Amino acid sequence: MPEVVIDFPRDWVEFDNPADPFGERFRCDLTWLTSNWTCIYGNGCKGIYADRPNDGCCSEGALYSDKKDEERVLKFAKKLTKSQWQYFDKAQPKKKGGKLKISEVDEDGDRKTRKVDNGCIFLNRKGHTAEGFTGDFGCVLHHLAQSEGVHFVKTKPDVCWQLPIRRSFEKVDLGDDVEVSITVIGEYESRGWGPGGEDFHWYCTSNSDAHVGKEPVYISNEAELTQLMGKKAYAELKQICDARMEIKRAASPKLLPFLLEHPATTLARKEAAARSE
Repeated sequence: MPEVVIDFPRDWVEFDNPADPFGERFRCDLTWLTSNWTCIYGNGCKGIYADRPNDGCCSEGALYSDKKDEERVLKFAKKLTKSQWQYFDKAQPKKKGGKLKISEVDEDGDRKTRKVDNGCIFLNRKGHTAEGFTGDFGCVLHHLAQSEGVHFVKTKPDVCWQLPIRRSFEKVDLGDDVEVSITVIGEYESRGWGPGGEDFHWYCTSNSDAHVGKEPVYISNEAELTQLMGKKAYAELKQICDARMEIKRAASPKLLPFLLEHPATTLARKEAAARSE
């Protein structure tokens, strides 16, 4: 299905961080967080590049947020076995006891996961077979989290588990030399990827194909939001979103336009209704 135009009105809410009421304020996109988006990788995702539909958004290596992020990924990469990981051999150091070769430097000098065969080194390709290989296609770090019974926020690079939630930071001048720090929690739109992002062949957050989740984003992505905001701030956000969802369920059709819904969620609901007729 065609993607909706990303420049549309949204409902936002601001509240002080309960854990730091005088130091941080959150601004959260309620339209996005109460949408029905869900990851459909392996179940309809068409990939960001037309010629690599099975890569999802893993056609490029993942930029590390900092040294700590890279070290954490390296720690979990050491747990991967040849039976799990298609590119196990490619990652092995030349000298025994050396560091796994999972990282590289991009054209801007930033460190990221290595790109191998036109995709991230951690991406098991669909259809790959080899003697002793029992892994599934997709991110092997995601599969590792599942096998260890932990959430993938622990095993994957920061940018990977955060997507498509975007955390950004602003400073607002209140005058008289008073500033407030704003942490913005919103949708990672295609243009958030920088130059070329809006030219992606397909992107999920603005496409109705991906707005078919059984739960809204603020529920289905609780672990990610808690990691980004902290437990107390997430609890505050959930309370606000719960109230909004309840008001939306009880509101008359005339009032619904004042509760701005994500256009892709609206389109997905209309498509579902048309199929059931």
